[in-house]
Amino acid sequence: MSSAMGWPVEQIRQALAAHLPGFRVEVLAQLDSTNTELMRRARNGQMEPVLLVAEQQTAGRGRLGRQWFSGEGTSVGAISSLTFSLGLPLAPRDWSGLSLAVGLSVVQSLHPDLRLKWPNDVWWHGRKLAGILIETASLGENRYAVVGIGVNIKPRASAGLATPAAWLQELLPAVDASQALLRIAAPLLQTIKTFEQLGFAPFQARFAERDALRGLGVALSDGRVGVAQGVDGAGALRLHTAQGPQKITSAEVSVRPVSPPSLAAL
Repeated sequence: MSSAMGWPVEQIRQALAAHLPGFRVEVLAQLDSTNTELMRRARNGQMEPVLLVAEQQTAGRGRLGRQWFSGEGTSVGAISSLTFSLGLPLAPRDWSGLSLAVGLSVVQSLHPDLRLKWPNDVWWHGRKLAGILIETASLGENRYAVVGIGVNIKPRASAGLATPAAWLQELLPAVDASQALLRIAAPLLQTIKTFEQLGFAPFQARFAERDALRGLGVALSDGRVGVAQGVDGAGALRLHTAQGPQKITSAEVSVRPVSPPSLAAL
């Protein structure tokens, strides 16, 4: 069911069209998952550029199969989470680092105090404020990218979460879901188009300024531990371990900070 009431749909559409003509903006009252819906469409041959917003997601997904819940609200101002996906044909030479560039765009659009936990989480004071999930679908020689973003706008319970939740109104009390989307959408598309042309390298230095893990001891999901030393020009995590320097890609690990004293032997 369409639900554009209270959303600056035309303003967002015009801002997106300035970077890529033909963009469509849709707001639905309820959906299983904006990423899932755009992937369904792409597999059925619908590969037009679109920004899809769900006021309530019933089966939202995060990285590594985790769930992203979106609470319902009776109005735009009452919505507790902004959940949307940007879908468009994309053909970069190298996809490495796309989630990092997307995360950088989000934090730059929202607040200077936000930080990035490699590879795809937005943090504030060690708590997760937003997450990113990127998927692709192929149809012949064409490839369609779906960039899904979930941002906590209002307080949410942290029970069962690996990382305690933060929310945007802690930093920007007057910003609701529609205003957050207006801040994020056009710069995000511009970032994605720049990434398509130039890859992650132009974003590396700015990512370093927002890197939440640099210099911290971290434990990887495969049992390795080390000290995070930033990212390389392709977005791989540089890790100093007892076995020497290693590069970690987003497909290999889930990263958790650990206390540096346990790494004293490195």
